[in-house]
Amino acid sequence: MVLTSQLTSYNHLPPTAQKAPPFQGGDEWAYLMGRDGLGALLPFDICSTLCDNAHMRKMFQYRLFPHKKQVQKLNETLEECRWLYNHLLGTRKTAYEERGESLSLYQQQETFSILKTERSSLKAVHSQILQNVAVRVELAFKAFFRRVRAHAEDPGYPRFKGYGRYDSFTFPQSGFSITHDNRIVLSKIGTLKMVYHRPMKGKVKTCTLHRSSTGKWYVSFSVECELERLPETPTQVGIDVGLKTFATLSTGEEIENPRFFRKEEKALAHGQRKHSKLAKGTPERRKHRKVIARVHERIAFRRDNFTHQESRQIVDRFGVICVEDLQVNRMVHNHCLAKSIADASWTAFFAQLSSKAEEAGRAFVKVNPAYTSQTCSICGHRQKMPLDVRVLDCPCCHVQLDRDLNAAYNIRGLGLQALGLSVEAPRL
Repeated sequence: MVLTSQLTSYNHLPPTAQKAPPFQGGDEWAYLMGRDGLGALLPFDICSTLCDNAHMRKMFQYRLFPHKKQVQKLNETLEECRWLYNHLLGTRKTAYEERGESLSLYQQQETFSILKTERSSLKAVHSQILQNVAVRVELAFKAFFRRVRAHAEDPGYPRFKGYGRYDSFTFPQSGFSITHDNRIVLSKIGTLKMVYHRPMKGKVKTCTLHRSSTGKWYVSFSVECELERLPETPTQVGIDVGLKTFATLSTGEEIENPRFFRKEEKALAHGQRKHSKLAKGTPERRKHRKVIARVHERIAFRRDNFTHQESRQIVDRFGVICVEDLQVNRMVHNHCLAKSIADASWTAFFAQLSSKAEEAGRAFVKVNPAYTSQTCSICGHRQKMPLDVRVLDCPCCHVQLDRDLNAAYNIRGLGLQALGLSVEAPRL
């Protein structure tokens, strides 16, 4: 077991998080010993989450450099997949409207042999790629019916794919291989040059080729691999995210908000102004669309690199990671802060933090963020604090704390209480 309870700076914790529960025997609790002899109680379901998952799926993505003929074959494959997707979607819609019949995945896959005789270009596509197209249609309808059952206002019926709107295809089992000189061989397409910048570990399950909005090609391998556990560490942290600073840790550290989109706004506005002046439907306008796509791609690359690096450093340092359970989709309804919230990419940061913590064997817990900024982490006094008030001045215990640091303390206390590492939670 890689998780222990003793804090490196135990005395700096809020009083509500410094109390440890007494030992309880039985089948529902596990007692974990730290390096210094102090222990902690964890529910067995949390222990099993950290220990029993011996394997996980990871994605390894590499850049491809196909030559012109290969690019033509790849684009033709995408167009055939797009045609088949629209055909299967239209067949399902027609069957239900005319006969009240719901076609299944296997019923549609059985028609592929007939379709190949009617449309000979389908023979140039690997059979498993075609089968995966039918799987995507099936998943689209399952998601639609799930939204219908949830009584969504607009459940969103699956749409037909327009030209250029189908940008990936998948080999679910076979039809691909990697050569000794780090090239990828694709059935009915050829051998493509691949930038194999890091080795894959584990068993390759699927292979997906993707065309980006700028015309670049990537290959993604879904790999089943063993978990790489990190050495145990007794440290624990609460993380409060914000807009002034990207994140504030309960250790007092702050992560600066890079604001990648704000830095590229001028370049994006310049490209969009020039794009709007070009006549619609012309080759010039279609070609200039990639200029705007490159700006968005550059922003996405920098943002993704930033969140990966920061989440990796946090997982390497701390054994218990407590974060806010934010509903970002609702927060962006505030038109004054929507652009800044989207630019901060909190959802991607939490998702990467969660997956890395699971692989490393760290405890990762989300807590309710309500009143974490307005409640004193020392005495529990709550007071109203507008967003422009950045310092908590408690009238009860006379403590002065940075607003975000105080929230990080409360988040850590709530997280420890949820894991069973403290008897009482902060008084929120």
